Amino acid sequence: MTIRITKQGTTGGLIKAVERRADVNLSVCYQCRKCSIGCPVAGETESPPSEIIRRLQLGAGDELLQTDLIWTCLACETCYARCPNQINFAAVIDALKSIAVEKGVAKPKGDAPLFNRSFLNSVKSYGRAYDLKAIAAYKLGTGSLGQDMDKFPAMLKKGKMAILPPSGADKGTVSRIFDKASKNRGTGR
Repeated sequence: MTIRITKQGTTGGLIKAVERRADVNLSVCYQCRKCSIGCPVAGETESPPSEIIRRLQLGAGDELLQTDLIWTCLACETCYARCPNQINFAAVIDALKSIAVEKGVAKPKGDAPLFNRSFLNSVKSYGRAYDLKAIAAYKLGTGSLGQDMDKFPAMLKKGKMAILPPSGADKGTVSRIFDKASKNRGTGR
C-alpha cells in the first residue's frame, strides 16, 4: 500500500496542533511499535498507531484526518500502557478526531458521532449513563427505532438495562465537567 504525505501550508503542519491539543511530545517516539502490537483494532485498520505517529512526524497533512483508526480507536489506552515513552496515543486520536470534525474533513463510517452524542447527552442529563435514553436517542437518530426490540426483554430480565433513570449521581459535578470541557474544547487542558 502506498502512503502519500502532503505537508500543510503552515510550518509544523498537523503535528503542532495535535501535540498542543493532546499535550504530548511525539518527537520522543522511536517507533518500537509496542503500541501497534498491543492495539486490539490495529489489524482491522489501514494504519496502526505507530504509523499514525510516524506520519505526523514526517509532516502529514489533512489526509491523515481521513484515517479509519481515528473512528475505530477504542481509547482502551493499551498503547499508552505499553509505550516506553508514555505517549498518550488515545489523546492523539482525540485531537485528530476533533480537528477532523472542525475541518469537516473526515466522515466516519456508520453512526459513531450520533452514538457518542446520544451517550454523552444521557450522562449530562442524569450524571451517569442511562442506557435506555441513550439507545432511544440513537435509534431515533438513525431511524431504526424498532430494530433490535426483540432483545430488549432479555436484557431487562438479565439486569443489563434499567427502565428507570439512575439516581444518586452528583449532577452538579458532572455539569461542571461538561461546562469546563466545552470551554476548553480542543485545547488539551
